[in-house]
Amino acid sequence: MAWLTVRCPVSAEAQRWIQDSLQWLLGEFGDDALNGEVVLPASVFPPESFSGTEASLRPVLRRLCARMGVDIDAIEVDLSDDPDIPDMGPRVPIASQFSGAAGHFQWDRGVPVVALRRRQLRHPVALTATLAHELAHVRLLTERRVDPARKDHEQLTDLTTVFFGLGVFTANAAFDFSKSQYGWRTSHLGYLGEELFGYSLAYYAHLRGEKDPSWARALDTNPRVYMRKGLRYLSQR
Repeated sequence: MAWLTVRCPVSAEAQRWIQDSLQWLLGEFGDDALNGEVVLPASVFPPESFSGTEASLRPVLRRLCARMGVDIDAIEVDLSDDPDIPDMGPRVPIASQFSGAAGHFQWDRGVPVVALRRRQLRHPVALTATLAHELAHVRLLTERRVDPARKDHEQLTDLTTVFFGLGVFTANAAFDFSKSQYGWRTSHLGYLGEELFGYSLAYYAHLRGEKDPSWARALDTNPRVYMRKGLRYLSQR
């Protein structure tokens, strides 16, 4: 049988950006950050562990801060009913002035503040993706690793969640298609999309020396398919 060449699941430009950016993150944060735990929903939300209250948010934040190397006491989380912060619910689109993870990062008297809408507590996986994205802002901006005016700043922030082992959440939150009493509805969170998240996770696994990582089973179907295609492509190189 003739050898079949597997194509990369993303464009050549996207492939170069993902690989160069993950290599840059490795240079910035080191091997320990790269090879740390890949955090999975089952470990963050054991049965009956998340009640959708403010009290249940704190343990999630503590878990993410520990993985991403953020001092939880050095940041603030602002939960409010501010209508200018987009709802994470599937019927409401993401406003362009906020991060693609439906949160908002700002400074208050020199303290990093992550602003979230209170009703986002109803969607724990997407909420975790939001927190991961904003904590990536904390690492990149408060440590002055990137210029906030950088053209690909938000995309790099999404990719940083992958590098710190939280890509399962951000990839799974990238697209949601669900049915309610009002009919079918969709939502898009994040700046990379399922295809780029999938290849990002593949190259992330490649950097970690993982050819068939068990954590990939926690991915939703689409990002998992793109990741598998990426891993097959990388294995031929």
